[in-house]
Amino acid sequence: MPTALPPAPDLPAPVLVGFSGGLDSTVLLHWLAQSPAQRGAGLHAVHVHHGLQADADRWAAHCEAICAAWSIPLQVIRVAVPRDSGAGLEAAARHVRREAFARVLREGEHLALAHHRDDQAETFLLRALRGSGVDGLAAIRAHAPFGAGSIWRPLLQIPRSDLRAHAATHGLEWIEDPSNASDVADRNFLRLHVLPLLQQRWPQADAAFARSAELSAQAQRLLDASDHDALRRCTVSPGVLDCAKLQRQPRERRARLLRQWVRSAGQPPLPAAGVQAIERELLPAAQDADAQFAWQGVRIRRWRGHLYLLPMALALPLDWSVHWDGASPLALPDGGELALIGAQRLGEPVQVSARRGGERIQLRGRSHSHALKDLLQQSGLPPWQRRQVPLLYADQVLVAAGDQVIAAPLQQWLDEQHARLRWTPGAA
Repeated sequence: MPTALPPAPDLPAPVLVGFSGGLDSTVLLHWLAQSPAQRGAGLHAVHVHHGLQADADRWAAHCEAICAAWSIPLQVIRVAVPRDSGAGLEAAARHVRREAFARVLREGEHLALAHHRDDQAETFLLRALRGSGVDGLAAIRAHAPFGAGSIWRPLLQIPRSDLRAHAATHGLEWIEDPSNASDVADRNFLRLHVLPLLQQRWPQADAAFARSAELSAQAQRLLDASDHDALRRCTVSPGVLDCAKLQRQPRERRARLLRQWVRSAGQPPLPAAGVQAIERELLPAAQDADAQFAWQGVRIRRWRGHLYLLPMALALPLDWSVHWDGASPLALPDGGELALIGAQRLGEPVQVSARRGGERIQLRGRSHSHALKDLLQQSGLPPWQRRQVPLLYADQVLVAAGDQVIAAPLQQWLDEQHARLRWTPGAA
C-alpha cells in the first residue's frame, strides 16, 4: 500500500518550484507549501507556457489559481518552441524550458523538480536501450549545479503511486496532459506498456532500476573525481590539452577526459564521432599537423602537440577598422584586447584593422620588407590566431601586427618610452 510522504525537508535557502500543473509538480508544490520553515526561507513557483497544446492558456490559468489559493508567488513565462531544431519537439520543449528556468533562478536558490522513482526507472531503461555507459545509466541526479543555483529533486526515491495517494488524501486537483496517453514517445511507450508488463513478473522492477541508477551514480562520482585529477595533469592552460600526456592515459579514460574537458568549458557535449575522430586522426597526427573535429559551433584542433578547444569562427571581420591612440585598451570584435603598457598614449594615432592577406612589414635592422604571413608563421602563433591578429597602420604603412611583429619606427618609439604593446586574442 502507498505510504504517506515524509515531511518536507527544511532547506535554509529559497526554493523555486517548476510547476506544470500536472500531478507530480502539484504534489511537490503542495508538499513543500506545508513546511512553515520552507515558506519562511522562500518558496515560489514558475510555470513555462509552451503554447504547444490547445489548452495551454487554461493550464496557465489553473496554475495561477492554485498558487493564489496556496499564497505562493507564481511567475508564468511564455516561450516559443522551435519546430525545426532537428532534435524533435519534445527535446526542443525541454531545452527552452530549462533555459527559462535558468533565467529566473536566483543565486543560491534551489530549482525543485518533481521527478520521482518511476521517472528514474524509465530514464535508466531508456539509457540502457541506447547503449549508455556508467554516466548515462546514472540517469537523473537528485542534486546538480544549475544556472546561478542548483537543481533539487526531493521526490526521486518516491514512487508515483505515493504521489497519487498524497493527491487523493488532500483533494488536490491537477491537469492531465493528453500527450501522456500517446505511446509515440519512447518514454511513454515504456511507461504505458513495458514497465507494467515487467511489474507483472517483478513487482519491484521500478525500484530495482532506480537502485541500479543510484549504483551507477556512485560509480560515476568515483570516476569523476579520478578524471578530474587526470584532466588537471593533462591541461596546459584553459582550453588546451597536452597530447602526449593525454595519450599516456588508457583509451577508455581518454574518452571520459575529453568529454569532461568539453563539458567543463560549457560547450555542447562531444559526440561519440568526435571521440573517435580525436583517437583516429588528431592524437596520432604529425607534430606539424593542423587536424580538427567540429560540431555544433565548436571545434577541437591539434597543433604542435596540443589540443585546442575553440569556437568555429575567431577571425576579425574583414571590414572592421578603428582609430586608436593607445590611451585606453581597445576591445576587439573577437573578445580580445589591444593595450599600450608603460605609456599614456601612442606618439601618433594609428588605424587598427583586420588582416586581408599580402601585407608586408619592415623590421628594425633590415633593409627590405618581409611578408607578414611568413613572420607570423615564424613567431609560433597558432594558425587561427594569425587570422585574429590586429594590424596597426600609421599613414597607411603597417607598423605592427598585434604584439607579435613590430616595424622599426614603432619599435624604436616603444623602446624610448620603455613601453610595449600587449595583444590578448579572443578565446572560446
